[in-house]
Amino acid sequence: MSARGMLSVVGTAVGGLIGWSDQPPPADPEVVRSLLAEVGMPVGEGESLALMVRAFQERVGLDADGVAGPRTVHLLARYANEIRELNQGMAA
Repeated sequence: MSARGMLSVVGTAVGGLIGWSDQPPPADPEVVRSLLAEVGMPVGEGESLALMVRAFQERVGLDADGVAGPRTVHLLARYANEIRELNQGMAA
């Protein structure tokens, strides 16, 4: 198996372990802004999206490069979904 194939298998396995069952939303800046707001890190007027992405990455232990790549967007989506589920459970 090639290194790329092995990384794909490992990535899929790890993704399954941490709940990456769905495709992540696109890394569109507006989607990333929305997800950051859902996890309690809204990007304020005049604030840099890259700085807020970097702050999120630092909080969750990712390489803090300020780029909303697949791992960052997966985790943002996952945490936003968990928060939505908790809020729904509290409302019930």
